Amino acid sequence: MSRIEPLERLIAALSRLPGVGRRTAERMAVRLARDAQGLARELGTALTDVAGRVVICAHCGDLTLAGANPCARCTSPRRDQRALCVVEDPSDIEKIEASGAFQGRYHALLGRLSPMKGEGVAQLRLEALQQRIAAEGIAEVILALSPDVEGDSTAAFIHHVLADQPVRVTRLALGIPAGSAIAYADPLTLARALQGRQKM
Repeated sequence: MSRIEPLERLIAALSRLPGVGRRTAERMAVRLARDAQGLARELGTALTDVAGRVVICAHCGDLTLAGANPCARCTSPRRDQRALCVVEDPSDIEKIEASGAFQGRYHALLGRLSPMKGEGVAQLRLEALQQRIAAEGIAEVILALSPDVEGDSTAAFIHHVLADQPVRVTRLALGIPAGSAIAYADPLTLARALQGRQKM
């Protein structure tokens, strides 16, 4: 790629986004540079607006407007105050909300235990989680973490940390996705589906 310094800085910044590799970042940067007065200016304005007006909710860790902190979900009297769903990222909250199956409160860790990425206990919002359980009278903590090695490690660590708390710790059921077939499921998914089977 070109040695143009501003373009290289843009590529480096874009490649730090989740799911964006170096080649994709290069294509994005070139596209933005070609349309500097249109898309690049619009993107710059949107980024400035987000940086100035969007903050992390002081209670749950979700994204909210600076003038609405804590967020609407944390202050709503209609939500179940005794159930707390723990997620890795604020984007997970939106996915769970879209299901319509959970009406409690949330707690985003803003990461997970991942030594390879340099993410340890200090980067997670675990102390805030423990404080919320004590202060808010939480009866159940639902761990809605990814079913992979890092998610499993994070869930096990949280379960250990909360072992002396008067709270029930549960985890999302794992199994075969709706609309899929057993023929396409991997052995670990099948094993977890059998272990988490439910009475009909």
